[in-house]
Amino acid sequence: MLFKQQALLRQKLFVLGSLAIGSLLYLVARVGSLDRLQPLCPIDGRFGPRSQDEIPLRALQFKRGLLHEFRKGNATKEQIRLHNLVQQLPKAIIIGVRKGGTRALLEMLNLHPAVVKASQEIHFFDNDENYAKGIEWYRKKMPFSYPHQITIEKSPAYFITEEVPERIYKMNSSIKLLIIVREPTTRAISDYTQVLEGKERKNKTYYKFEKLAIDPNTCEVNTKYKAVRTSIYTKHLERWLKYFPIEQFHIVDGDRLITEPLPELQLVEKFLNLPPRISQYNLYFNATRGFYCLRFNIVFNKCLAGSKGRIHPEVDTSVITKLRKFFHPFNQKFYQITGRTFNWP
Repeated sequence: MLFKQQALLRQKLFVLGSLAIGSLLYLVARVGSLDRLQPLCPIDGRFGPRSQDEIPLRALQFKRGLLHEFRKGNATKEQIRLHNLVQQLPKAIIIGVRKGGTRALLEMLNLHPAVVKASQEIHFFDNDENYAKGIEWYRKKMPFSYPHQITIEKSPAYFITEEVPERIYKMNSSIKLLIIVREPTTRAISDYTQVLEGKERKNKTYYKFEKLAIDPNTCEVNTKYKAVRTSIYTKHLERWLKYFPIEQFHIVDGDRLITEPLPELQLVEKFLNLPPRISQYNLYFNATRGFYCLRFNIVFNKCLAGSKGRIHPEVDTSVITKLRKFFHPFNQKFYQITGRTFNWP
């Protein structure tokens, strides 16, 4: 009887020992895998000692946690004061271009722990009614952030609206301005596609792209069509240059941001004087969606809305050729002004 009890005790001890060893081995393997998967955290360990001007590590936690609650209005004034959070005017604005990739650029820049984005387009400078509410109204539309973080908003209508350059200049003459562009004809077709989709949702009819882009009387490009006018980048940029030097602009290649986003984001980091933080780990290609999605950490991923990457309608090749020929001299001037050349036809 005693022998059986001893054997049973040894068996239980063996099982418990096996479980303990197994758990220990799992934890060792888990820690090792987490150590390999650290593109964002901890910042201090990856980039050496942190100076007083850099973002504290807890900023990462608040960006994904408490800051989200504060944006929803769930924070008390005491919580905001204790965490040293403020609503800052933007230090950089993505001013355009519509259908160039402004939303993708904003979301990708938000991967950086020193960047806080305004989730919605504010339309402060291009909307007379909003602008009349004053700069304090605009500031209160900004998200909560730490003083050392950069707030960025995007409203692509800014680029083409005549009053906007002067209005932004009056707010901050040294602000950094981001313009993201795509091949002009492709951008115009994408612009048309978005409007077409909106019409179809309301069961409304809409002209074909060819009829809008080409003047039926002259058979030339219709410069009164907004989608065409927006793609004449140099005309709009020249208006901005009356207020801001070219050094305050950074041109982002929207076509490259789709196929090879990291190099473009690294250029923006440099332009904004941000320490390099966005890595290839933060960007992964989603074969189902057909474009890159965002990885903030091992548990939080994000893809852009399903409306991104709409399939464009087929357009008559002769119309495409005519448009590209029309845009060509404007493109050449745009290259000359900005110092950046694109492989546009």
